[in-house]
Amino acid sequence: MRVVWFKRDLRIADHGPLVEAVESGEDILFLYVHEPERCRQPDVSALHTAWEVANARALSRSLQRRGGTVQIRIGEPTAILSELHAHDPLTHLHSHQETGLMWSWERDKRVAGWCRANGVQWNEHPSNGVVRGLEDRDRWNGLRNRRMTAACFAAPESVQTHPYIDSIDETVEVVPDHRNLVNTPLEAGERAAHGWLDSFVERRWVDYLATISNPATSPNASSRLSAYIASGVLSVRQVKQRLLKAMHEAHGQSSVNMADFRKNINAFTSRVSWRCHFVQRLEMETTMNTQSINPQLDAALERTNVEQRYQAWADGRTGWPFFDACMRSLKATGWINFRMRAMMQSVAAYTLWLPWQRTGNHLARLFIDYEPGIHWSQIHMQSGITGINAVRAYSILKQSLDHDEAGDFIRTWVPELSMVPTPYIHEPWTMSDSMQETTGTVIGVHYPKPIVDENEARGLGIKAAYAARKHEEVKAQSARVYSRHGSRKQRRQRRSTRAPVKKDVEKDPQTSLLDFQVAQAGSNEDKGRLKG
Repeated sequence: MRVVWFKRDLRIADHGPLVEAVESGEDILFLYVHEPERCRQPDVSALHTAWEVANARALSRSLQRRGGTVQIRIGEPTAILSELHAHDPLTHLHSHQETGLMWSWERDKRVAGWCRANGVQWNEHPSNGVVRGLEDRDRWNGLRNRRMTAACFAAPESVQTHPYIDSIDETVEVVPDHRNLVNTPLEAGERAAHGWLDSFVERRWVDYLATISNPATSPNASSRLSAYIASGVLSVRQVKQRLLKAMHEAHGQSSVNMADFRKNINAFTSRVSWRCHFVQRLEMETTMNTQSINPQLDAALERTNVEQRYQAWADGRTGWPFFDACMRSLKATGWINFRMRAMMQSVAAYTLWLPWQRTGNHLARLFIDYEPGIHWSQIHMQSGITGINAVRAYSILKQSLDHDEAGDFIRTWVPELSMVPTPYIHEPWTMSDSMQETTGTVIGVHYPKPIVDENEARGLGIKAAYAARKHEEVKAQSARVYSRHGSRKQRRQRRSTRAPVKKDVEKDPQTSLLDFQVAQAGSNEDKGRLKG
């Protein structure tokens, strides 16, 4: 028989391994494995596995309606494959390539060894925009683009039923419902995923750029597709092609402002493309959760693990209202927008000078849409350990005033400050003693004092970051990092001899968060990005 092994590709549509197995005409078993080894990883939480199993169950129901036999198992993949092989000899194993951290790479090597030892042919298909085996980025963009424009695989209307193996789900009493862990509007399965995608391109795009940076409005204005893409319920190609279709359909519709539509849809399309860029980096650096891609710079920074600072940061008890509101919101819902994610890690790295590995694992465990390739790339960038990115040491106060001027988001998630007047909501410690008594918010009693002086600590972090980047060995490694991982977009622009045409284009408020360009230590470009 043939086994289709689902990992982080929990869909029927645009699934090459599934189509290949079905077209063989042979007996098929569809397999998903809930792996205890994965659950033991420091970046993995019950939320991740609950969300993934929920989608595996939705997939199982869909496949069984088409006649398929599906097993959701618990255990080590090679042990389960051995059991199945003894019951009905396997001839082929079908799956997508998985880009993950070192543990998953080692797991796949064990599976490959098992297949060789048992005479099983393992057909691994490329996943999304990741190109395996590249040494640098010179050819990546073209290869990725060709893959994205190829036709999606259609979902088969029916699949073979295994004649004597039954469908089972071993996780029923083991894995909880993800909705019992966080307050989320996300439902599992392809139908729900496409519902979010359709609603975004049909109507929710209107507020995308205007509200994406605001933590209060972004849960509704953003696409909310990230969790579905992370678990493979949607492929990147499906999303890209749906966006292109929406662009074509919008032309000629009098009810659509094409300038606004194009601006918002193009901004989101760019983010989808950047996603592939960052996951490709993990494909080439599987230890990004433990080792910096610029270890010389990381060592020169000498960050220290001060437990009191870490706990205040992780619990949302820093004494900085906007930061605490963001952390508490994330813990309650499993999601927060991209800018706030960047701010939270920046505060840990620059203002509190905490090691990035521990804070990165903490944030990873909280995200329902955790994608290792994106997450650890951003942890490296926002911690200033790549050597090729501008220093981005976020000011909490600036973010608070920019995105929650009236303090409504703060009051929602930090209720102990609900009676604080708006002029003091961003810095409640500036209230007089009598005002603190009147509002029932005594700083140090009902709400903590700031764990450190933000301006002073942030300034020291910036200064130390620049000093570390000046070491010759750091500069040399930074050049190597750029050669291997830097975006080739800037290189193509430098090669062009055509005079640039200036256009008045409204800047995407989050574009700078995604830039992966060379920034020389102490440059004016760096200094212009410190206020973020």
